[in-house]
Amino acid sequence: MAKHSLLEGLNPQQQKAVLHIKGPMLVLAGAGSGKTKVITHRFAYLSSACDVQPSSILAMTFTNKAANEMRERVEELTGKGTRGLWIGTFHSLSSRILRKEIEKLGYGRDFCIYDESDTSSLIRSILKEFRMHEALYKGIASRVSSLKASLVSSEALIANEESYGFDEKLAKVYVRYQEDLKKNNALDFDDLITCTVKLFEEHPTVLKKYQDEFEHIMIDEFQDTNLSQYRLSRLLASRHKNIFVVGDDDQSIYKFRGAEIGNILNFEKDFSKAKVIRLEQNYRSTQNILDAAGSVIEQNESRKSKKLWTDRGRGEKISYCIANNEQEEGGFIAQTIKDLYLKGKYSYGDMTILYRLNQQSRVLEESMRGSGIPYNVVGSISFYRRKEVKDIISYLKVINNPNDSVSLKRIINSPPRGIGKTTLTRLGNEAKKKEKSLFGIMKHVVKGNGYSSSFRDKIKGFTSLMDELIGDKDAELSELINLIYEKTGYLEWAGEEKRGNLMEIISSAEGKAMEDFLDNASLFSAHDEEETKDTVSLMTLHTVKGLESPVVFIAGLEDGLMPHFYSINRDDEIQEERRLFYVGMTRARDILFLSGVKRRKLYASVQDQQPSRFLSEIPSECCCYIEKRPRTGALSKGARVIQMRPRSTSPFATGVRVRHPKWGEGVVRDSYGETDDTKVMVNFPSVGIKRLSLKFANLEKIR
Repeated sequence: MAKHSLLEGLNPQQQKAVLHIKGPMLVLAGAGSGKTKVITHRFAYLSSACDVQPSSILAMTFTNKAANEMRERVEELTGKGTRGLWIGTFHSLSSRILRKEIEKLGYGRDFCIYDESDTSSLIRSILKEFRMHEALYKGIASRVSSLKASLVSSEALIANEESYGFDEKLAKVYVRYQEDLKKNNALDFDDLITCTVKLFEEHPTVLKKYQDEFEHIMIDEFQDTNLSQYRLSRLLASRHKNIFVVGDDDQSIYKFRGAEIGNILNFEKDFSKAKVIRLEQNYRSTQNILDAAGSVIEQNESRKSKKLWTDRGRGEKISYCIANNEQEEGGFIAQTIKDLYLKGKYSYGDMTILYRLNQQSRVLEESMRGSGIPYNVVGSISFYRRKEVKDIISYLKVINNPNDSVSLKRIINSPPRGIGKTTLTRLGNEAKKKEKSLFGIMKHVVKGNGYSSSFRDKIKGFTSLMDELIGDKDAELSELINLIYEKTGYLEWAGEEKRGNLMEIISSAEGKAMEDFLDNASLFSAHDEEETKDTVSLMTLHTVKGLESPVVFIAGLEDGLMPHFYSINRDDEIQEERRLFYVGMTRARDILFLSGVKRRKLYASVQDQQPSRFLSEIPSECCCYIEKRPRTGALSKGARVIQMRPRSTSPFATGVRVRHPKWGEGVVRDSYGETDDTKVMVNFPSVGIKRLSLKFANLEKIR
């Protein structure tokens, strides 16, 4: 393919990025600036015009959807298939390496991958064994994941207690969790990366093999990388130094998942000869939306400057509606959607509603239903997370790896076989004593002496069934699934309502190898679901990354929601919340509506709300102000944005402990307003967040 044809349709900055062949490069790709186009054209240019073998290019991104789009675009540009090439997610490509090399770490190549549900089951069983309250589960699971993302092993946690804020209970669970994973020959999502890093660091010859294989490293959405992903990238790129990363620090919104914004901000320090290119031409939004969003994000100190522009024209002003309560806010959004739809310019599928917290969706859904508007809540339970689908995948996992005790526990009574909790507990204790897997101890019990006939008989039928299915392991995958249905009676037991999903598993498995199918199912996320057409999409701001829509509504723009009250006391957290708002704003192509309320029911109580501080950062000329009148519900319009009241110098400053005559002790989260009418936001453990006027609250400062 001619070199010039691969540069067609690229602007000058995009062309510079594509033509960069040797050495490290950071492409700062502003929202809607065509980053996917750049990375796929560069892949095609390297492989078609520079005599670089396609198999020597490692291209990594974060979701299966993004990886599939990358493959499709490369195929379209080169006219060649991408099967077997190293294009995929960090997790899938790490899994591919581990399938070949993991025996060096003491695992079998038939390891299984535990998804969030499997991890949940395993941690809950450990908590139960240690007699710890199950309410600890989410906190412990999140902290273990965070430690792994930061490359802190259970051994390192214990050895460096002070460095990592040592927690004895956490350490105890973490150690057992890793032991049980190893015993089950299983890895969780984080292990896919950390084990690959460990493999490379402990086995230099293996690292050299893959350094030799990958002459070029390309990474999309670089701002979302955590420490372990960054370490993996640096290890692989340390020989040729041909690392090409594309990202936008202004769109780094996944700190809670371990993303390190420092990876992109410090790239030039870590790769001293790195070149930087800024993509600032936006192909998505109108200039008015870009100016408003740009003015907001400029308030962040920790960022690399960019000035987005477009040739799409000014476009409509942003509309900001202040309603009296969340029902009125939902009604305003529903009515606006209905009006736009009836005018015929936009379909329902062209409109998206964004919000900060999942619980905001309930009132918005009620408004959609009340107005007869079809909608879809994005991020709800995906196909591969449905119980019946998970059950069949668990059967396949046990057939492929009988040591997978978590999957075995899931299926042992699906359909019911009379193997109760008492029997399972006894089997689990026996397995620990004899250092066997759950299936291994069941086989031992069936064959051995010293067990009652009733105990043996309870589990003999199940072990015989699984032995039969394991014997069928080499059958075509779709045929094997049919055999599971036939021999277990699962299809009849599940009932007609679930039949459609169960038959869909067979269709999705046709022509696939079992390990590939299981890996894909385990690595599947809600982002990879097929989009529902011609329905309004409802989703959280964290879910919207990578998407766009002609018309966007951002609801709940109030301090305490956006930014979230947990973030108000820390500057780095406020900056992340501002990036989140920026991401939401820049999803809009044509029209952007912002809304908030004066009073909202939160945490079981109705509270006075103040407009989000981010609204005052939008230039007044970019926005049209709409207010719902309290009595009539009519709309009044003006050309202004809510201006935030000055922050007060009250003695009840952020962080001060106070006592209320009715709600007891609490902590001040925020303080604002005029000197003669200062208001405070206080978090009371007994009732949640309250917004109070100091003139009437009778607050007592606790010394």
